[in-house]
Amino acid sequence: MGPGVRLAALCSLLSAALSPALGVSSPLPIDPLVYEEQLLWVSGAQGQVNTYRIPLLTFTPKGSLLAFAEGRKASSSDVGAKVIALRRSTNKGATWSPTSFIVDDGTQRDGLNLGSVVVDEEVGSIILIYTICFHEYQCSPASTMMVESVDDGFTWGAPRNLSVQLGVKNFCPGPGFGIQKRLEPGKGRLIVCGHGTIEGDGVFCILSDDHGRNWYNGAALKSIPYNQKKKALDFNPDECQPLEMLDGSIVINVRNQNTYHCRCRIVVRSFDGGLTLPLDTLYFDYALVDPVVAAGALQKEGVLFFTNPSSENHRMNLTLRWSLTDGKTWENKALQIWAGPSAYSCITSLNSGSANDRRYIFVIYEKGHKEYFETISFAKIHLYGGKE
Repeated sequence: MGPGVRLAALCSLLSAALSPALGVSSPLPIDPLVYEEQLLWVSGAQGQVNTYRIPLLTFTPKGSLLAFAEGRKASSSDVGAKVIALRRSTNKGATWSPTSFIVDDGTQRDGLNLGSVVVDEEVGSIILIYTICFHEYQCSPASTMMVESVDDGFTWGAPRNLSVQLGVKNFCPGPGFGIQKRLEPGKGRLIVCGHGTIEGDGVFCILSDDHGRNWYNGAALKSIPYNQKKKALDFNPDECQPLEMLDGSIVINVRNQNTYHCRCRIVVRSFDGGLTLPLDTLYFDYALVDPVVAAGALQKEGVLFFTNPSSENHRMNLTLRWSLTDGKTWENKALQIWAGPSAYSCITSLNSGSANDRRYIFVIYEKGHKEYFETISFAKIHLYGGKE
């Protein structure tokens, strides 16, 4: 047997041995199943918090899960004094730490609002971006704030006011997660996108090319008419979730605040690392029916996942959908996570490359029986129906 034949035989044996383990030879079709679920926060039942809302979820570079929520002290209103609540899991959501409050705005009448979490995998830090005085209710000006953890979410630094760098403006991040670009253009860049006030609404992104030390204003997709009183059915993009696609572009899935054109989601794309959002990339995704709400989205190994209350008029029926075509089409089958009242959601996964971590995604969402803000629930979802 010559050297070439021996090499070919060895490659064939290695391919046969490795393919089943990696799941690349005959992957199972996606058939999601709610594998485990548990409540992380119950409004009115834990501490001096009236209502928990705005859930965020992310993995750290070390593989810990961090769950965040906005703890509204006195009522369920968007306006008022709040805390940022955190629970931490080191075993992929099986058990969680007690709640800790990493930011407390005291007794402000227009306190903090979450927010986006962004993980810098290059330096191992976790950055949380939020706003204070966003509604300018008995206070001004609004400020964009940042806190950072460099020890896997155990401790958090003092809040930094980013308005010195970004300028004074009403910018509310997310809610959801920011991204670190893994591909060019802008590889390594941190990108957090959010929205403005109802009159000055739109999608706005802030960027950092030095691991969060300095931030600058990037892409903007402004409402029409901008900075003017809105009417029903005006173009008014709002809360949003950015995703990096496999070609390095950024897709942003956006809340359609005034149901312009449809009761569905707005989608827009950046090809320059979040510097611009060209109008000719914008489209309305009629398949993603939406009651005007913040939604969850995730790109995992070429599959696009999306969660929202799948209803035109009511915040209920939290549903997971998925696309094998980068969102051009969506699979007819969907997973109903919760039939009852439900609203904001966030999705994450651990991209370790292990066969086990490829099987799961994790969803955190607002869940209730009478009102959607009664609890915040965490769901572990097996992508292959528990069969792999």
